[in-house]
Amino acid sequence: MYSSAEQIHQNKMNMQPQKSKDKRLFIDLDICAGGQCKRCVIKCSYYYHQQAPQNNGIISVAELATYALICRKCESPHCIASCPVEALEQQEDKENLLVRHNMRCISCKSCSHACPYGVLYAQNVPLLIHNCDFCFDRRNEKEEPLCITTCPYGALSLKDGDIELSENTFLVGDNLIIHSTHWQREKA
Repeated sequence: MYSSAEQIHQNKMNMQPQKSKDKRLFIDLDICAGGQCKRCVIKCSYYYHQQAPQNNGIISVAELATYALICRKCESPHCIASCPVEALEQQEDKENLLVRHNMRCISCKSCSHACPYGVLYAQNVPLLIHNCDFCFDRRNEKEEPLCITTCPYGALSLKDGDIELSENTFLVGDNLIIHSTHWQREKA
């Protein structure tokens, strides 16, 4: 089982997502990173996440979205150089997308401290994978997933995958719609 970031590494995630009528998880990273959330308090219905409350699937979603949209994809990344166990990798064949190998990570937080842009989420539970399964087998028409109903700031919702994307809203993989102020090298 791979985390969302590892799915990219394992080529299991669509790097060129298309619109479709299916429901996708929407996350507003600007709300998550806006200072209201000091730490994520969202509950997760994934069985193994209920056993370890600090292991929350939404972390993998936020991490993936952050790597895809906000990471500056540095030419000489300090985060990778600071990792003592080579748990971070920059994938040249995927536009220098950053990937964390969670099973290598020892949660030393060196990468989080080394990144001058605050992009890297610290791994709180080493060797556990914060995997989001998007509640595919638990979703029904009447109820929203537990992460959505327990987010006190309204950063999460389900949206149709064929909606018109507003400014700073992006498809990430086949299961996510992300709103985030997107850093672009050409506009820097």
